[in-house]
Amino acid sequence: MATPAFEEIAETFDFLDDWEDRYRHVIELGKAFPAMDEAFKVPATKVQGCASQVWLQPVITDGRFDFQGDSDAMIVKGLIAVLHALYAGLPVAEVGRVDAPAELARLGLTDHLSSQRSNGLRAMVERIRAVAAAA
Repeated sequence: MATPAFEEIAETFDFLDDWEDRYRHVIELGKAFPAMDEAFKVPATKVQGCASQVWLQPVITDGRFDFQGDSDAMIVKGLIAVLHALYAGLPVAEVGRVDAPAELARLGLTDHLSSQRSNGLRAMVERIRAVAAAA
């Protein structure tokens, strides 16, 4: 059920043997991800449960889900980019059907992130699912 953009990330991860290379790739994804407008970095868009500062601003257009996001930590911004690849462009009704833990496990993220980062990633997924469910 993953999007083509997420499949591309998964293929790149399959190609990269070393976790350090994968980690650097996540950081590069974060560097390439568009910066979020400062006006959206407000308490209402802040994700609770993350060790770093994280903001997610949903954008729903013509029934399709998208979001802007940002973080003060480059690895976390990379994780936001990974989640964007997983969810962006999906019909809102399909967002809740994505098995995010299974898809992220394909990348090995569950085995290589600290417990704090894993908790933050889970909190971001929960926020995305909640926003889509409310839409």
